[in-house]
Amino acid sequence: MSMRAGVGVLMAGVVSAASVVFAARPLIIDDADPLDFKKLKAEGGAWYEKDSGCKHWDFPFGVAAGIFPSLELGAGFGGQFEERTEIDETIGEECAHSESGIGDLIIVAKWQFLKESTWLPRQAIVPAVKFPTSDKDKGLGSGKTDYDLTWIASKSLCEKIGAHINLGYSWIGEPADEDVGDILHYGLALDYRIVDALQWVGEVFAEKELRSGTDTAVMFNTGLRLSSAEGLIFDIAAGSRLAGDAPDLIAQAGLTWEFGLPKAEQK
Repeated sequence: MSMRAGVGVLMAGVVSAASVVFAARPLIIDDADPLDFKKLKAEGGAWYEKDSGCKHWDFPFGVAAGIFPSLELGAGFGGQFEERTEIDETIGEECAHSESGIGDLIIVAKWQFLKESTWLPRQAIVPAVKFPTSDKDKGLGSGKTDYDLTWIASKSLCEKIGAHINLGYSWIGEPADEDVGDILHYGLALDYRIVDALQWVGEVFAEKELRSGTDTAVMFNTGLRLSSAEGLIFDIAAGSRLAGDAPDLIAQAGLTWEFGLPKAEQK
């Protein structure tokens, strides 16, 4: 599973942070495929999000390992930078200022409990925990621990096309000075292999904050994956709002390296 405080749909809680660091890059929607047993993965990149009065950058880094057959465990971390335009009450005018700091720590597992068959998709359960290592006083995090549980189904529609469905629920730790509810999130992604080394990916995903009754935020995202024989995968994508209170623009690029454990020399 690839390794998304800020504004809009993506920055609501652990689902966003895990997506930025762990989803099937460069998508928010994940696939149901954990790393193979004894395989390792390292990935990093840059994430940009723009909404009215706020520009947000994340620089996530994550590592993951196939610790058992059909089970992957990962951790993600990184830095962030934000520019905001706010009203200065002392002068009554708009002023721009910026904040930077570390992000929240994310721990994620992926367990594929069902293999794909002729009629059924392969399926996985993904629990995640977001620990509040970012600076709440700077507005870069909530200062609370969040939890998420997501169900994933993936199906090969033909030799070149795959489909992925996510349905999840985030339990949001509520800061004392904010009224924040839990998050229901879901979405659909497709991938198409153009040639052996190049794949198009696209998705539509949504989040619904359950306490306030606000409109469901819906976004689309589309991009490319370019892979090499050395296990390196470069990705790039961009997207925007379709409905609700979501960012005007999201964009990201990153690099993933998958490799196996070195084999012990036989004597």
